[in-house]
Amino acid sequence: MTAVITCETCDEQAARVDSAGLGDLRLPPELVARVPAPRRDAVRLLVGRRSGGAVTHHGFRELPRLLRAGDVLVVNTSRTLPAAVDGRLPGEDVVVHFSTRRDDGRWVVEVRTPDGRGSTVRRAGGPAGAVIRLRGGADLRLETPLDASGDRLWVAAPSVHGLPRYLHRHGRPIRYSYTERDQPLSAYQTVFSTAAPDGAGSAEMPSAARPFTSALVTELVSRGVQVAPIVLHTGVASAEAHEPPYAEPYTVPAATAWQVNAARAAGGRVVAVGTTAVRALESAADRRGVVRPSHGWTELVVTPERGVRVVDGLLTGLHEPEASHLLMLRAVSGDALLRGVYAEALRERYLWHEFGDVNLLLP
Repeated sequence: MTAVITCETCDEQAARVDSAGLGDLRLPPELVARVPAPRRDAVRLLVGRRSGGAVTHHGFRELPRLLRAGDVLVVNTSRTLPAAVDGRLPGEDVVVHFSTRRDDGRWVVEVRTPDGRGSTVRRAGGPAGAVIRLRGGADLRLETPLDASGDRLWVAAPSVHGLPRYLHRHGRPIRYSYTERDQPLSAYQTVFSTAAPDGAGSAEMPSAARPFTSALVTELVSRGVQVAPIVLHTGVASAEAHEPPYAEPYTVPAATAWQVNAARAAGGRVVAVGTTAVRALESAADRRGVVRPSHGWTELVVTPERGVRVVDGLLTGLHEPEASHLLMLRAVSGDALLRGVYAEALRERYLWHEFGDVNLLLP
């Protein structure tokens, strides 16, 4: 079964991201996590519960005691690619962020300008027909903007086949200027990441799962919490842009569909680890919330109006107030709880972004 589900209310999204009342939220620079924690599980966990609106503070290592036997954690096993590659246009140095491989072999890419400090800044896209000379002698031809309304992301044709192998030779992990320095690729992999047979992976880390360790997963399983895999290869989500997510490839295996449906029938809770897991599961569910084995491309954007049909809880990072991810968080938590969670995160000095603290939204 292939599911491609389109956004039902995309035209109004930009105006509705902040209708949860987070417009006054200002993220102080010192609350941005600039480097990984010394230990993956040494981050804080902020828990919000819809019933009663309670917000409580924990260490991430307490997670097994916050879940119940019969709950299912749904995790994204996509492996992060070293998707940033240095290149050269005539008269201009650039960095290409390889985002998503299309079925026809072309790639969606973002072309950025080096900032002189090891990171990049946005630049005007294109022009169409331009050829970027990449490290290692490869070429990349920019063909057309992905979206007629903007020019940040382009559909481009690389001169090399088997591009994931090329990236592992010549690329590095994507990072943005809020991080202090480059990190090894291993810092961007999660304990759940698994190599795909075709080398496919994510342009950016499915970061909600980063705090998990093998020991923590073992403790969860020993307490009766199930772990079910999905795959969704994430594209770039530039920290400056905050557009709604575009089409991404995903797979919900038959075993995961069975686990989720069985858990729901028995009264267990389905807790997605990351917004990517929500997107995949909800793309594979019918209107009654029954999950079917599914793969293909999804354009689904989970909004408060659509709601969630499968997911009961969500473990995720902290997102900036203009980020489109907040539409999904509002669908899971409701506006009042989300406002309370983010107020507490600011008051208690939680850290934002992929190396930061995490937030668990429960029924």
